[in-house]
Amino acid sequence: MVGNSDFLDVSGRVYLVAGAAGGLAAPLVRALLERNARLVLMDMNTKALEALTSAAPEAVALEGDITDKRMTERAVTLARDRFGRIDGGVNAAGLLPIAAAETMEADLFRRCIDVNLTGAFLFSQALAPALRAAGGGRILHIASVSSMVSNPAYAAYAGSKGGLAQIVCVLGREWGPTGITVNATGPALTDTALTHEYLSDPAFRKKAISDIPMGRLGEPEDLIGMALLLLGPGGGFITGQTIYVDGGRTLV
Repeated sequence: MVGNSDFLDVSGRVYLVAGAAGGLAAPLVRALLERNARLVLMDMNTKALEALTSAAPEAVALEGDITDKRMTERAVTLARDRFGRIDGGVNAAGLLPIAAAETMEADLFRRCIDVNLTGAFLFSQALAPALRAAGGGRILHIASVSSMVSNPAYAAYAGSKGGLAQIVCVLGREWGPTGITVNATGPALTDTALTHEYLSDPAFRKKAISDIPMGRLGEPEDLIGMALLLLGPGGGFITGQTIYVDGGRTLV
């Protein structure tokens, strides 16, 4: 049991963040640093990663691909060598290909599954031994409302995020006895670099907003409160869940 003031306390905790320089992750990274968490930040976009860490010299940056388990294992080792421990990980890496199912290129479908689903599994798998050895820890994935709802032309993305939600369930059950929690947050469509090209189409943007009962797109900052809860003491008895932070989008 923790006191109310401690529910979101991540001070001194060490987290690995994959896809750290992306539009959904960067505000969370800043929020964690502001709350004195210690971070190893991994991303394939070296330029964006350097920009993110330029104002956070205490964070450790590492270029890495979430689909390469050895890179994640290296990042875990780096965290333990630098900070003496690791308390969890956040996976915010992802691809969003939108294309009609009948004409979607098979290689694009495979790449989406590889990053969004296989990458999430390998990230979790790489973290598990260190967290188990530490007596437990937190793993948090960024899923999507597409883990639940269906949209035309989302076969690859929805398939990957639906699979991710189920992997979270299985890992939560499998690793619960070791003290490792595995959860996901599911945001509504959010205007980031990943989605900006689609949302620049006025019809696409109008339809996306009309599908959200609260009448606006998601913002990256919307995820911070839930992420802090799931990564901190308040999330200690929550596992195997995909929690939607979506303005009501999944209320179908």
